[in-house]
Formats: sequence, C-alpha cells, structure tokens
Amino acid sequence: MAGTARRWVLHLDMDAFYASVEQLTRPTLVDRPVLVGGAGPRGVVAGASYQARAFGVRSAMPMAQARRRCPHAVVLPPRFGLYQTISAEVMAVLGEAAPVLEPVSLDEAFLEPPALAGADGIEATAFGTALRAAVRERTGLPASVGAGSGKQLAKIASELAKPDGLRIITPGEERAVLDPLPVRVLWGVGPVAEASLHKIGVTTVGRLATMDPRELTGLLGAAIGTELHRLARGIDDRPVAPRGAAKQVSAETTFDTDLTAMAEVHEAVRRMTAAAHRRLLASGRAARTVTVKARSADFRTASRSETTAAASTDLATLTAVAQRLARSAVPAGGVRLIGVSLSGLGERPPPALFDAVASADGWVPLPVDTAPEPTAEPTGRTAQDSGSAAERTDRPWRAGDDVRHAEFGHGWVQGAGHGRVTVRFETRATGPGVARTFAVDDEDLARADPHDSWRPAGATG
Repeated sequence: MAGTARRWVLHLDMDAFYASVEQLTRPTLVDRPVLVGGAGPRGVVAGASYQARAFGVRSAMPMAQARRRCPHAVVLPPRFGLYQTISAEVMAVLGEAAPVLEPVSLDEAFLEPPALAGADGIEATAFGTALRAAVRERTGLPASVGAGSGKQLAKIASELAKPDGLRIITPGEERAVLDPLPVRVLWGVGPVAEASLHKIGVTTVGRLATMDPRELTGLLGAAIGTELHRLARGIDDRPVAPRGAAKQVSAETTFDTDLTAMAEVHEAVRRMTAAAHRRLLASGRAARTVTVKARSADFRTASRSETTAAASTDLATLTAVAQRLARSAVPAGGVRLIGVSLSGLGERPPPALFDAVASADGWVPLPVDTAPEPTAEPTGRTAQDSGSAAERTDRPWRAGDDVRHAEFGHGWVQGAGHGRVTVRFETRATGPGVARTFAVDDEDLARADPHDSWRPAGATG
C-alpha cells in the first residue's frame, strides 16, 4: 500500500458497561458476578458482569432465568442517570481524539482520527493504547478498542479485543481475520439472511466472500447482496458520521403485578411522562405528539396518540395529555406494562406569548401569564429511568439504593427488611467498605445522589 493514504477507523466499546460502573463505584463487588436490571418477577437483565456471563447470562434475558443460572450474583437496579453522565465523559475523551464521532449507544462509538491518516499499524497501536488509557483516567473504567480500514473491521476487532484490550487489524490481515468468522457477524445478516445462506452451505465469511456476486444478489437482493460481498472481502468505505437526532424520547416499565386501579395507572403514566420529559429537555427539543402504550396481562398491546400544531416542553401539559390517553388505552382487567413516548420533535421554542395546554378538546393555546405553575419533576424510579438524585422518600429502602449517613458518608443498601436496613459504606474513592445495620427510620440516613459514588460531592474532575 505504498503511496496510498491508509484509512484507520476505530471502534471503542466499554466493557460490560452497566455492571462495570457498579463494580467501580461499589468496590466490594469487584470480581463478583453482578446483574443490573429489574429484580421483580418480570424483570430483565440490562447488563451483566463478565463474572456473571461465565454462567451463560446475557443482556435482555429474564432476570429469573439469569438468577437460576447464577444464583450467587448480586442483583442491582440500574442507575441510568449515572451511566449517562459517565458516557458523556467517554464521548468527551473521544471527541478530543477526533473531530467527528459516530456514537452507537451509551457505551460505544466509532471515530476516524485525522492523526492516523496514512499511519502504519505501529502508530495505530500507540493511538489506541493512549485512547484506552485516557478513558480509564477520566472515568476509572476499562474499554476495548478495535481498529481497521473500515467500520465493520473496527467493530469486529473490538469484539476480539474484549475484555479490556486492543486489537489492530493491519492492511493485508483482513481476510485472515474475517474468513473463519460466522456470517452473522456481518452487518445486514440477520436471522432470515443467515438461514438463507446456511441453506446453501454458506456459514462463514470466507465462504461468502468466494461466492459469485450474481448468486448472492439473487438470493438476498441487489443492495444487500452487493454490500455483503464487499464487507466479506474487507472492503468498507462507509463514512464515520454523527447519528441523526432521535425521532422520539420515551420511557416504559413492566410492573411486578398488574395495575387494576385507574389511580395507579395515572400515577404510573405520570412517572413515565416525567422520565421521557427529562430526556426531552436534555435533547433541547420540544414535542408535538404524546403516545401512550399499554399492554394487558394477555400481552395484547394498545396505543393512543395525540398531536398538536404547537410543540411543548411543559411537563404539566404533557402529563395531562398522557393521562387522558391512558383512560382509553388501558384494557379492562389490568395492565402489565405502560409506556409514554414524546415525538414530533422540533427545536425548543423560545419564550412566547402562548403555550399549548391540555383541554377536553385537545391542546389549546393559553396566555403564559395564566398558565399553570411549573410542576416539580416526579421522582419515581422506572425501568428506563432509575437512580436519579431526587428519589421518592415515601418508599422503603431496597437493595442498590444510594444512601448518605451523617457520620459514615456515602453507601449503598445491601438489604432491608423487618424494620432494618444494611448499608455498605464505600465509593470509588474509598475502596471496599464496612457494612452497618440501622433501623429503617434512622434519622441519620438519607437518600443520596448516585453520582457521589463515582465522583464525590463537590468534585469537578
């Protein structure tokens, strides 16, 4: 490749992100199997540590099944607010390394650093090593990095690097890496395409790469077949580009027991709307459409939507609309899941003379000086928004709650019951701590900000 401007795309993936955050901020859990997700009978695994994965646990698995496979695992509720904050720090590190990022999720992103244009494998290795070190220094967490001539190779390389490693696929090495891999690793090969390829004996990337392109396009279609044939041969010139803005923000939760009273439904809708509203404000946009989804005990799903000409960011307005929609969306006999989504997103409007408010006829304009007072954001914890600094103070302690004690500082609840609560006092900064037991109504115990377990209160770096 002498004389050719060599391209390097990097893919960074945080290792077992949710569980790693829990192990970092709760040092007693280091090297122990950790499951993050809902602990109720309908809970699912949002994240699992590598120690838990060794028992066959994976994300999206029902929590009950995961606990049967790994009965000694520590189960913790997700703290999404903390995960988002740490994710922002990771993306900031990547942004310093490359002007253009393509985030894939909270814990992974592609980048194409200008500094590596035309570089060799030694320079790419040094860059990847420095990038991983910078992420660990900023967050305390491990990350795996892969690099290759395109996004597909970089993604595969980061998978090969896990956990906490670096893998560089150098020019000329592409086919040696790709050929033995199953065809499912390629973008565009889902269950249907995989089954079609298996029927004709194509199970590896190498076998796909040697196919006649006409046979492949005849089997999968011209667009997909042509792209897969290129990817299988290590050809990938897709650009690294920022993802488009989300088309909606949403929150939903599955209840341990079905809700049968409308008052319970309205309270759940209020919490879901508040969670979606926080994401709406964080995105800097406003919503025109509110949608409520309700799933019954027999898994039938109903949804209702309402759209107005004027976008709004007013929580009271959005909540009122969602609660009204819920009255017709919720089936008789109870509901097991409720979700609220806000869509039709546009730029947040500047202060105006009018805003949209809910009425029996839909949203109508009302002068600002007579509009309802802003309501404080509800603080209930949901499957999608858990661990915010402001928590309901009227619910019992539960395992995983962040706690502050007047004398012992920050800790987390290991267990509670029979009028007692056991708290282990430790943070990322303290190392493994001591567990102490208190009465559940001890006046020295208060709910704490999860961020203080990662970055002590008042810290800025």
